[in-house]
Amino acid sequence: MQYRPLGRTGWNVSTISFGAWAIGGTWGTVQDDESMAALERAVDLGVNFFDTADVYGDGRSERLMAQLKRSRKEEIVIATKAGRRLDPHVAEGYNRQNLTAFVERSLKNLQVEAIDLLQLHCPPTPVYYMPETFGVLNDLVQAGKLRYYGVSVEKVEEALKAIEYPNVQTVQIIFNIFRMRPAELFFQEAIRRKVGILARVPLASGMLTGKMRKDTAFEKDDHRLFNRQGEAFDRGETFSGVDYETGLAAVEELKALLPAGMSLTQFALRWILMFDAVTCAIPGAKRPSQAEENIAAADLPAFSAETMQKVRAIYDAKIRPLVQHYW
Repeated sequence: MQYRPLGRTGWNVSTISFGAWAIGGTWGTVQDDESMAALERAVDLGVNFFDTADVYGDGRSERLMAQLKRSRKEEIVIATKAGRRLDPHVAEGYNRQNLTAFVERSLKNLQVEAIDLLQLHCPPTPVYYMPETFGVLNDLVQAGKLRYYGVSVEKVEEALKAIEYPNVQTVQIIFNIFRMRPAELFFQEAIRRKVGILARVPLASGMLTGKMRKDTAFEKDDHRLFNRQGEAFDRGETFSGVDYETGLAAVEELKALLPAGMSLTQFALRWILMFDAVTCAIPGAKRPSQAEENIAAADLPAFSAETMQKVRAIYDAKIRPLVQHYW
């Protein structure tokens, strides 16, 4: 495993970390014993950073995190998120009363006195223009409820605005072979301000595993079935906003670039780590074998400039028109 500094927190975190959305829900059937086995295996292999949220399985994922932390002696950093419990999910809801209540609930689920890293959970864009919301987070740090805070965003615009607030330590943003725009202006600004970057949706909802086909069937509670057009939440969360057929076609071209013995999953994750601005990628895993495949990417050799150029050419030809100017 490799480790990189997480912003100004003083933590060095595993470059392949663990995203815990899938073990909470909306990714098809999950079993808690199997989820715990995946989490335990991740720690065995050097993962020390786990990302969850209060809405993943309505607290189910956070409670699994608490169970993991109880069972291990290793130092583990657990990040969670707040805000998506709001109904309706509107900017005015990001106020002191609601954020304090969300934090107290997460503290209980995680069974801790202070949350390591709390992230606003993809709030509406106007929230980034509400200094009072970030003032509430400062107060929660002062009260000992949070160690640090950051944001999870949908758009580059939101990321750039968020890091204007001096105590934002991290930005979680979709960054993968199908979503390259963050590597332009935002990465430079994050480096300048010493802000950690968590690359979320690193496998484009599984599309970049190379295991999907035209006839792949998804369960009814899987967002890859019910959110392709943004019916439930932002369209960019599902396959990174790329339509299914186009994604499959691009994946076939990417497969031609694979070095011997490397899966497309590992290729896609190692590609992300070619960017020094990225602290870590946070792929999900529902089974130990998936965790093992993901984590192996951390120690793979760097790609050549030629390989990086070929990946970029596939993006420019097939993907850029679908995503570049939306997020």
